[in-house]
Amino acid sequence: MRLTHATAALGAIGAATILLSGCAGAPAGAGSADERLEIVVTTTQLADITRDIVGDEAEVTSLLAPGASAHAFDPGPAALSALATADLLVINGAGLEGWLDSTIEASGFDGTLVDTSAGIDLMPAEDDPHEGHDHDTEQPEDAHAEGEHAEEEHADDAHADDAHAEEGHAEDPHAGHDHGAFDPHVWTDPANVIVQAEAVRDAVTAADAGIDIDASADAVIERLTELEAWMRASIEQVPVEERLVVTTHDTFGYLERAFDVQVVGTVLPSLDDSADASAAHIDELVAEIRETGTPVVFSENAIDPQLAATIAREAGVELRQGEDALAADALGAEGSPTGTYIGAQIHNVTAMVTAWGAEPLPVPGSLS
Repeated sequence: MRLTHATAALGAIGAATILLSGCAGAPAGAGSADERLEIVVTTTQLADITRDIVGDEAEVTSLLAPGASAHAFDPGPAALSALATADLLVINGAGLEGWLDSTIEASGFDGTLVDTSAGIDLMPAEDDPHEGHDHDTEQPEDAHAEGEHAEEEHADDAHADDAHAEEGHAEDPHAGHDHGAFDPHVWTDPANVIVQAEAVRDAVTAADAGIDIDASADAVIERLTELEAWMRASIEQVPVEERLVVTTHDTFGYLERAFDVQVVGTVLPSLDDSADASAAHIDELVAEIRETGTPVVFSENAIDPQLAATIAREAGVELRQGEDALAADALGAEGSPTGTYIGAQIHNVTAMVTAWGAEPLPVPGSLS
């Protein structure tokens, strides 16, 4: 766990309308009769885990709404207001929140920053298993082989998400503030989320010695341990050489490392879901899908599936989208199967294992 204090003068930044979700009850601002800790959390996954740990002992607000990607988040007035009175700011870290520094400065946040990635064995971004692919080479219009779709169609699809703005990378405490040094998608391995849960528990108890959350934190960690065991046993129903995944962007590296899953390629050749794909990359990925016999292309819940659909169509394989899309960078709506961290992981593993032609093990009652 890494705790720091951030103090800055209140400033102004461009605002976008966002949804902030918190525990029921009146806000616990300065001077409020409700003196519970105010905790602001950046991601939907961490917000869900944090709520389970603190229960009614603290007020938890998530900056990101269900289905929203942290990569392209644009903080608005509601985010600044929540941060202005927060006691703790719980972040994923590892470079995910590229907008964090300016948001802290603009909000005047003067609480404790909790970087939950500090105890995790982070994967270097340059260790991309797909780095041999020529992701950056643009291809002239006449370079496609006959029988393939025209370059113009690829270009149109590749820029379906042009509304995403280019973003910077947050300062990374693991690399002397080296931007973009690590893969930030740590939550795809529940062993990492156990480390994050422990960081939240320790930060909350350090902030308020009167809070008793040991039992709830232990229960959360026990469930995450059961989730990891269920995921492993379910994935092991499939031979290693058949565990082939193609998804929208490079978000499942930690799952790949922990569970011997092979990410054949990604629609967007980047850890950032606001990236673009060149025509050369699209053709190469289609060829890779055909060559490996990958049966399914998965879209993701926070990204437009248009380009994934083009690639699946050209490769002649199934596309899973909509309710069947993977919950990658964000949880789904509250009450949906992917509305909690554990539910999202069960959904993702079930989708993958069934795509490989097997059935996952029954879900333990404690995880249902």
